[in-house]
Amino acid sequence: MAYRLRSCVWEITLGCCFSCKYCGSSADGRKRNGELTTEECLKVAEQLATMGCGRVSMIGGEVFMRNDWDLIVKALTSRGVKVNIITNGFLFTEEYIDRLKAAGIESVAVSLDGPKEVHDKYRQTGSYDRAVRAVQMLSSAGIPVSLISTLNSENAPLLESFLPTVRTFDIFAWQLQACSPMGNAAASGIDFAFDFASVIAFVERHLKEVPFALGIAHNIGYYTENESILRGRSVYPGFRGCAAGLSSIGIDSVGNVRGCESMYDDSFIEGNLREKTLEEIWNDPEAFAYNRKFDPSMLTGRCRECEKSMICAGGCRSYNHFVHGKMYESPGCAKK
Repeated sequence: MAYRLRSCVWEITLGCCFSCKYCGSSADGRKRNGELTTEECLKVAEQLATMGCGRVSMIGGEVFMRNDWDLIVKALTSRGVKVNIITNGFLFTEEYIDRLKAAGIESVAVSLDGPKEVHDKYRQTGSYDRAVRAVQMLSSAGIPVSLISTLNSENAPLLESFLPTVRTFDIFAWQLQACSPMGNAAASGIDFAFDFASVIAFVERHLKEVPFALGIAHNIGYYTENESILRGRSVYPGFRGCAAGLSSIGIDSVGNVRGCESMYDDSFIEGNLREKTLEEIWNDPEAFAYNRKFDPSMLTGRCRECEKSMICAGGCRSYNHFVHGKMYESPGCAKK
């Protein structure tokens, strides 16, 4: 079976101005040894475009820690690839506005995890104000901007009280995603668990009356009554199973390729772009076996008996793996 690469999450550096308590990448502020050079990144961009990848989400670390970020973006957008950047907003200045526009960026997503005291607690003092400033600068400049909130036991219950603040921002989308116990989140022992059903209920209450797209990410559980509208107004008609290695990939800053950049474990590395081309890694018949060789008989727990098993296939592989080590069983599915 031939698989078509549609999307990529690309960590262009692990360097960051933070060392967040729930960073899945284990970022401690330092870039990796031997990160891809500008020339190597431009070659990767060319390979992504050649393979027909339609969209790249560029992440860190912090993207703006690399001074050549816009050259990499331009290498993609000039070939017809849509690019969005995910940032913590801390380093964002007016200087970046013109560079973003010149590079042809599609949108920017800013991480904002709740009220100021909670956001700063998990990141650093002053980070909330700078994130808000970045949102305001981007929207004022006409650059589409969205919010991403990473939820844990402390901030998930605050969504209702935080919503009036979010309404004041000129954003096109607000995505809610679950904190996964990997990287710094695992090392710091964060109480990551929260009630998926209550977050889904929050989205159901508000998604039709807020002036932006409101939805949940693919690691928040599945197939409640309103599944078809919970993951975006038009992009995701409903969860169709983990896409890692089927239509998406993750690339880290030293060129390792995984099915998803949230599968932050060396056991998921399928190859390195300094040793093989992206096409060689993608077309390897033994690569991404956890999804490409999936069979419903691999499902465990409630997922094994669920009538949606052929569609959902057990949910998010990364979240499953890091929460309880069972890749084919969702630990927090909201379906009754």
